[in-house]
This record gives sequence, structure tokens and C-alpha cells, in this order.
Amino acid sequence: MPYEFVDDGVTSDVTFHAWAEGLDQLFVAAADATLNVMVRVLDSVRAVETRTASLEADALDLLLRRFLDELIYRKDVEELLLRATRVAVDAAHPRLDAVLAGERIDPERHELLADVKAVTFHDLRVERTATGWDAHVTLDV
Repeated sequence: MPYEFVDDGVTSDVTFHAWAEGLDQLFVAAADATLNVMVRVLDSVRAVETRTASLEADALDLLLRRFLDELIYRKDVEELLLRATRVAVDAAHPRLDAVLAGERIDPERHELLADVKAVTFHDLRVERTATGWDAHVTLDV
């Protein structure tokens, strides 16, 4: 699990730190962390339906925010819990193409934890490190 939840003292939000060797994998880890705030067991979400996403932004941190907001939007509008199965990020011109797979929310099978409303701008960052990439994200729940 290339992410951890951080106790930042803000009780109405959930903060996580994600990391990976590559930028594509970082976005996948951040997507899993976001879903893990909503569902206790990630593997309870089966790849029954697929969706694609193509997004652009002015910076990598804003691209990550748009990507995670896309997952939240699909949960709210289509009642889909989605995992990123493939993500391709272009860092030079912040954009991504992703394949998302998942299924409709089923309270009988999915142990639901929290309803994520949005990704906040609070301390949002995506940074290159000596070992790869790190992200810091706070979710409004």
C-alpha cells in the first residue's frame, strides 16, 4: 500500500501521503487512498464497469486534484466506486489519460466508511523526490 493516512488534527477532513517511483503509479496510489476513505476493503470493488478520463490542468497538483475529483464525481452521479487500472501522466504538459474500473455501490458487499465530498486545496502538493514522487492530499468528508 503506497499511501498512509496522516493525522493532521483537522477532524472534518482526511489527509493522506502517497508515494511511488513513477508519476503514473503515484496517481494510482492516490486514487486507491481516496477510495479507501470511502470503502474499508479495496478488493471488495470488482472491475465490472469501465470508464475513461482525459484531464488537463496548469500544474501536477491541480491535475491530481481534478483526477480525484473525477472519481468523487462518478461516485456521486453514477454511484460508481472506481479504481484506476491504468494512468498515463504527461508531466511536461500536465494532462492524463486513465482507465477506471469498478462497480455500483452495494452496501451489502461494500463496507462503506465515509462520504468524500471533495479534494481540498489545503497543503495539496505533488513533488519529485530522490526516490520518485510524493503527494499530499486532504479530502473533505
